[in-house]
Amino acid sequence: MKVIAINGSPRPDGNTAMLLGKVLEPIAAEGIETEVFQLGGNLIAGCKACYACFRDKNRTCAQADDVVNACIRKMAEADGIILGSPTYFADISPELKALIDRSGLVAMANGAMFRRKVGAAVIAVRRGGEIHAFDSINHFFLIGQMIVPGSCYWNFGIGRNKGDVADDAEGMRTMQILGENVAWVIKKTLA
Repeated sequence: MKVIAINGSPRPDGNTAMLLGKVLEPIAAEGIETEVFQLGGNLIAGCKACYACFRDKNRTCAQADDVVNACIRKMAEADGIILGSPTYFADISPELKALIDRSGLVAMANGAMFRRKVGAAVIAVRRGGEIHAFDSINHFFLIGQMIVPGSCYWNFGIGRNKGDVADDAEGMRTMQILGENVAWVIKKTLA
């Protein structure tokens, strides 16, 4: 059993990373392997709508000059996928959006390859727009036929400066419970 957490923030040790770490703690405590993939900050192109993935059906994107195919491989191998992003103008980071567009099309072209994996969205926010960002990720999970567990509130933590989310007790509790629920669902579905 494995969970991959993908950090869509260009800050590898910022608020999004802290929230992802909090989600991964209870998952690891349940004996499930965890890994963080640093996506944000990499130069990633958006989908070109070339549809080579439908022609080739090789579980990769035809654009092979960035980290997206490595990320798709890790997503395909995992039982759970956690996508994290800061809130940028009421939406997710451009790197995460490019990953969603490209990996989503590759998954559709290859028999819904993320089907029945567990998916969870994690959002860092300063003030507002987090619900739209949260929805953007969940739309990807749901159209990919993934299982989306909830928590005790929407999966976001509030903070502006690096480390501020640690002071958001409710947000950190939400991440803890989310991690517990992700682990529970994975164990139940793979039992």
